[in-house]
Amino acid sequence: MASNRPLLIPSPPPDQPTAPEDAKLPDPIPSPILRSFPSQRRSMSSRDALPSLAELMSSSKRGFSVENSDRKNSRRSNSERLGSQKEIADEEARFIYINDVSRTNGPVKFPNNSIRTTKYSILTFLPRNLFEQFHRVAYVYFLVLAALNQVPQLGVFSPVASVLPLAFVLGVTAVKDAYEDWRRHQSDSTENSRGAAVLIDGEFKHKRWKDIQVGELIRVTANETLPCDMVLLATSDPTGVAYIQTINLDGESNLKTRYAKQETLSIPPQSMSGLIKCEKPNRNIYGFQANIEVDRKRFSLGPSNIVLRGCEIKNTRWVIGVAVYTGKDTKVMLNNSGAPSKRSRLEAHMNRETILLAIALALLCSIVSLLAGLWLHRHRDALDEMPYYRKKDYSGPDKDNYKWYGEGWGVVFSFMSSVILFQIMIPISLYISMELVRLGQAFFMVQDKGMFDERTNSRFQCRALNINEDLGQIKYVFSDKTGTLTENKMEFKCATVCGTDYSNGIDGDVIERPPVTVDGVTLRPKTNIKVDPELQSLLRDGVGRKADGARDFFLALATCNTIVPILVDTPEQEMKLIDYQGESPDEQALVYAAAAYGFMLIERTSGHIIIDVFGDKQRFDVLGLHEFDSDRKRMSVIIGCPDKTVKLFVKGADSSMFGVINKSLNLDIVRATETHLHNYSSLGLRTLVIGMRELSKIEFEEWQSTYERASTALFGRAGLLRAVATNIECNLHILGASGIEDKLQQGVPEAIESLRQAGIKVWVLTGDKQETAISIGYSCKLLSNEMTQIVINSHSKESCRKNLEDAIAMCNKFSTISPASQNDAVSLALIIDGNSLVYILETELEKELFRVATGCNVVLCCRVAPLQKAGIVALIKNRTDDMTLAIGDGANDVSMIQMADVGIGISGQEGRQAVMASDFAMGQFRFLVPLLLVHGHWNYQRMGYMILYNFYRNAVFVFVLFWYVLYTAFSLTTAVTEWSSVLFSVIYTAAPTIVVGILDKDLSRKTLLEYPALYGAGQREEKYNLKLFILTMLDTVWQSLAIFFIPYLAYRHSTIDGSSLGDLWTLAVVILVNIHLAMDIIRWNWITHASVWGCIVATAICVIIIDSIWLLPGYWAIYHIMGTGLFWLCLLSIMVVGMIPHFATKAFTEYVMPSDIQIARELEKFGNVNGATPTNIPMRTFSQP
Repeated sequence: MASNRPLLIPSPPPDQPTAPEDAKLPDPIPSPILRSFPSQRRSMSSRDALPSLAELMSSSKRGFSVENSDRKNSRRSNSERLGSQKEIADEEARFIYINDVSRTNGPVKFPNNSIRTTKYSILTFLPRNLFEQFHRVAYVYFLVLAALNQVPQLGVFSPVASVLPLAFVLGVTAVKDAYEDWRRHQSDSTENSRGAAVLIDGEFKHKRWKDIQVGELIRVTANETLPCDMVLLATSDPTGVAYIQTINLDGESNLKTRYAKQETLSIPPQSMSGLIKCEKPNRNIYGFQANIEVDRKRFSLGPSNIVLRGCEIKNTRWVIGVAVYTGKDTKVMLNNSGAPSKRSRLEAHMNRETILLAIALALLCSIVSLLAGLWLHRHRDALDEMPYYRKKDYSGPDKDNYKWYGEGWGVVFSFMSSVILFQIMIPISLYISMELVRLGQAFFMVQDKGMFDERTNSRFQCRALNINEDLGQIKYVFSDKTGTLTENKMEFKCATVCGTDYSNGIDGDVIERPPVTVDGVTLRPKTNIKVDPELQSLLRDGVGRKADGARDFFLALATCNTIVPILVDTPEQEMKLIDYQGESPDEQALVYAAAAYGFMLIERTSGHIIIDVFGDKQRFDVLGLHEFDSDRKRMSVIIGCPDKTVKLFVKGADSSMFGVINKSLNLDIVRATETHLHNYSSLGLRTLVIGMRELSKIEFEEWQSTYERASTALFGRAGLLRAVATNIECNLHILGASGIEDKLQQGVPEAIESLRQAGIKVWVLTGDKQETAISIGYSCKLLSNEMTQIVINSHSKESCRKNLEDAIAMCNKFSTISPASQNDAVSLALIIDGNSLVYILETELEKELFRVATGCNVVLCCRVAPLQKAGIVALIKNRTDDMTLAIGDGANDVSMIQMADVGIGISGQEGRQAVMASDFAMGQFRFLVPLLLVHGHWNYQRMGYMILYNFYRNAVFVFVLFWYVLYTAFSLTTAVTEWSSVLFSVIYTAAPTIVVGILDKDLSRKTLLEYPALYGAGQREEKYNLKLFILTMLDTVWQSLAIFFIPYLAYRHSTIDGSSLGDLWTLAVVILVNIHLAMDIIRWNWITHASVWGCIVATAICVIIIDSIWLLPGYWAIYHIMGTGLFWLCLLSIMVVGMIPHFATKAFTEYVMPSDIQIARELEKFGNVNGATPTNIPMRTFSQP
């Protein structure tokens, strides 16, 4: 497949180009062409003259064809990468006076170079943190209740006790946020204190990074990190070239080339002065628009002239630059955004249950207030004699009203007081419990050795803690191909040269190239590849036109690139390895292939390259180049050869190259090459077509003249360079094509099969062409020979409509004739390209595409742009309730990663943009299986149970309080002490549910991986749904009746006071809910035992301590009742009676209507007694929401 990466960064040309044989590259040009001309390009023979600059400017204003964005260039549009394309308005510009800080920073001072990634300061922490926390509506609810409790007429609890729960939750969260912010502050302090060499009083002196200002000159030496965004003014290379590594910026380890302007190279730093007019700070790390004025001459600046903070200088002794953006204005800081904030499906559903509980709470309060009103009306004549309701105060000389405001206000006060009393119906502790559980779950996911990538020595990353449980409910997986399913490590496999297919190297042996000796040092390529013996013999010994064409083919591979040869030491002092560094893995593979076949690149400078051709060192002058871009899909280089000829080499995608190849010259070779390309694509290989043309002296001089004027133009440079490239890249002679393999990652076919068995649909969205994508689909078992393929390749809206209608008819046909059994159903695969999606997405045809896509087992989208990937994800996300997951490794995957419910970034070869935008990050695609099928399953089961348990636990307590109110004349007094009410959710019952939410496992890892179908429990929401919530609430009513009425009936005629009964009810609630939890725990360990039984003991101790404080109500109450046998009998009776429904339901479902999970658990418990295998275990579904 054609390489979808920018292949070249241009090298700088000289001011005065000379004859081709000793010419050097012109002044540094930014990335080349924005868009291609339409396919009707005019052919230019060797006798045709190149157009004038005026003609180029005119032609550059025409319409251009725009194709889908390719993979790498999707994250750096060519318009962004070009230099000054239009004049920057003064109000939109920043003016930097070189080496004049005071003038640069006046009258408005630019930010210094200190950075601040902290969220809070000492003054803003409290108000901002509270403001953020109160975005949760439940916190506002509890704040209002706490405020109501401060009203004397409504005071159910003491002021301190009413505020304590909310204060505790807010405090814990605040401490966590403060600690995280303190760590960021420490990191900022370390970064700001680093040192740099800054020109001060004519000398470079040490200065802290945070004190660097815009306009200062900075010197950075090899392997040092750049302190700010700088425009290069000079480098140790006489041509102004500098090599940088951007691994700290975007994760890419390959070297990139940047340049200083020729006009500033020779000026000493102490004498440097001038004016830079540049765009204001922005987030685009691949674009820069500016111009520089030196000695009253203006020159344009582009992305190739700026180096960004965080990059490192490599293979360059030193560089000098002027600071243009500092501190918070640097591009890396402007792009410093945290992980996206998403909300889990369970938490969204929890709001539904919260509303239902609020309705239940309002109903209970209404019942209490209504009955209180009726009671007050019935006893209105006797209220003066009742101490609690006395209307009149006779303590003074005059009678006055005493705690009485009339029956109407009495009803209102009863309603509000009951709201305060029953407030824990909505558990405030649930939110902090969920955060702690997610933190624990994330810890175990990070520590999972099964998701540790040994190649990169990287662990799983959990960047978003609030959607762990969503991993257990995924229905659709949208995956990129290159770098996600494949390794993105390219290996040259075969080539077609002059119409002959040389693919014997695919199954051949790796042959080491004979070493090359340079200055007494033996050089070998770091990587050896398999070679075709016939092709190697042709190159070495062949004669004639075919042999010359083959040599030109590999010469093109060795020269048409920006690869930098790096010498790597070996244990043998006289032996060194050549490591080819470049921006594109495709380029590296092609240069290694050229070296294996005898064309070894051993040296590169800005103006020439040296290639060892079968032991003969030859120098080739680089006279000019046009960089690869996403619209032309090709790049070209003009080379001055040792024989004084000038050759134009072009390589690119077949769709682009065949439009500029003169087919009349070698029609048979062109047709044979097309056939071979189709065969290579069917094998899943990436292809590039190579062409060339020899330039006459007149052609070259005219091209050089127009090229130089276009590259130095201040305005409209993009269009001019586009026109220059289009006019020179034509009438080519085809040399051949290459086939490069992007290997599948380890375990990808097995991972996809496991996901499909789990009921997860896997869709692949790729920028590759259709043949390559289909071949990879077969390789990774996404497609099979039994599948019926529906292919949609349309170039108009009406054609798309017709194809979709036919596809719908086919889907309906197969769904009708297919048997009911899903295993025997006909499998359908939809294959659609990006051109068709242009006419479908965001139109009325989306509905038809949705019907077709959801009716297919597999969807494969080819040649899709980044926004189209996001559109496909949105198609499912917005039209279904199914959970979506997107996984990718490149910047062009960011859109779909952020669109999906769960986004996963692969730490691969294409930088860290996908990781930075993701919710989770990992090293390989196959880790998706344990992440979803194991951790996702566990997280969902635990969190779903924990939420229901928290609702159940608090509802039991509230209903006990409610029954008591009904027997106290609806006075809203309570036998349970206020401190027990406060501590109920914090100490008495909090720890067990958190521990179980982190540690409990319904099934082992081995079982979950062996039977992927068990994952369906989460997709069907078996563990948390409305039906389970209602059943749980009904159980709470029964248990509360048992807790309240058993002691009430036992002690109704005794002298035991209300406080003693309150202590009994408190202990009964805590013991019962913990036994309920213990009955549901699957995996016991010492931590679980300690939390469950420890909380019961802690509750008893707390009750005893509270009743031992004489200042509190209920002093010594527990001692009055605990010493009697009836007390213990009541507790035992409550446990037995209260657990009858839960025990009976559990036994009935497990033995009569077992779910898949329960069947698998029995298999684990008793072993494979029936010789069951993963294919014959009877599975069924239960507990549909």
